[in-house]
This record gives sequence, structure tokens and C-alpha cells, in this order.
Amino acid sequence: MKGILCDIGGVLYEGDKLISGAVEAIDYLKGKYKIRFLSNSSRNTPENIYKKLKNFGFNIEENEIFTALLAIKKYLIDNNKKAYIIATDEAKEYLKNIKGEGAVVVADAYTNFSYEALNTAFRKIIKGAEFLATNKNRYFKENDELSLDAGAFVAALEYSTEKKAEIFGKPSCKFFTEAINDMNLNKKEVIMIGDDMESDIIGAKKCGIKTVLVKIGKFKESDLKKANPDFVVDSIAKIMKIL
Repeated sequence: MKGILCDIGGVLYEGDKLISGAVEAIDYLKGKYKIRFLSNSSRNTPENIYKKLKNFGFNIEENEIFTALLAIKKYLIDNNKKAYIIATDEAKEYLKNIKGEGAVVVADAYTNFSYEALNTAFRKIIKGAEFLATNKNRYFKENDELSLDAGAFVAALEYSTEKKAEIFGKPSCKFFTEAINDMNLNKKEVIMIGDDMESDIIGAKKCGIKTVLVKIGKFKESDLKKANPDFVVDSIAKIMKIL
């Protein structure tokens, strides 16, 4: 093995709380392997996620961070498409100067989800706009509570428009592959570390990538009935025992 794909939220921190031992674990992994940090979160820009990790004390580089929001921005620029965006104000600002037309982006809008926003997106999609989404995560964990994630609202629009969204973050094989290619490796040479059974573990396994499930973040014991990760650890602080 030569490379690591590592989820961020729930693995390295939860909300504003650092996961105990995470900084030391990443130092250990970076001493042995190439690494890319993957996140479906689109509430924050890649730059601000990087700053948050640095403030926690992680020794990382900004170009090691791959996010679904970054993937969508690249797609919009490459295809000359400007989008109607349901997202946080920060994410809207990140995407606002892209020229073109013809797309709808649904991201982690948090408190910006509303009937008006969803109905506007619905109308644009049924008139032919491309339907793009950062992720279809069911929920996220914050302040020790689970909250609805973008997936619930993406599913609502898929149901009403009868169109499937193109997903740009995990569990998209394209998203995993872009991060792997950036390390000049292949999928047999990397392992994915994550807390989300669906987007991190099942998604990576479907792409032929080995996996480590951490029993923290949004993990639930019932998740172990859904798939068989290659390794299971209590938290990333225990990663040295298996890698």
C-alpha cells in the first residue's frame, strides 16, 4: 500500500471538537504514505476546511484536500455552466463568478433549505437544467446530534422531477479516482478511512478500494450489517495498529 484516502468530518474532528489522537495519527500516516483528504461537506470552502485543519494542528497542504464542492466548481468552469445554487452563503460565494447557464446545484444548504428554494430548483430542472449535487448523505453529526444532510433534499427533487442527480462527492467512483490519480497511484495501492458506511466504506469498496471503518463520528453499530470493511478501529488514533 502506498496511499491513504481519509475522510475529514467525523474522522479528524466533529464540529469544533478535535478527535483525540487524530493529529498524531495523520503525522504517522504522512510519514509512510501519500495522502488525500476527502470531504462531501459543502458548507465550507476547501480553503476554510484547510484553515480549520491547520488551526487544529494538522500538518497538511491545501492541495491535499479534495471536496465535492471543488469538484462541482471544476465541472461548471470546464463546461461553461452557471448554476442556480441551494447552499450556504459561503458556498454560493465560492461558486458565484462562474459564467454560463443551465445547471442546478444542491449542496449542504443547512438553514438555507426552504420550499421556495426547492421549488425554484424543481422548476429549473423540469425545464432542462442539469441536476448536480455534492452528495446524497442521509445525515451528519454535529454537537453529538444527527441532523438532516443534503441527501434528503436531493431525494425530494429526484422524486418530484423524475430525474437523477449527478453526484460529485463520495460515493462517486470518479471522485475517489481523481484523488487517487492526483497521487499517481492506482486503486489497488490505496485504502479509504471513513466513518460513513454508505459514502465512505460501501462507496470505496464498490470502486475496488480497501477500507477502514472508524467507530466514531456518525457510525452506528447497525452499520456493520450493511457491509464488511477490511478493517475496523475505534478511532483514527488506533490506525497505527493496522497500517
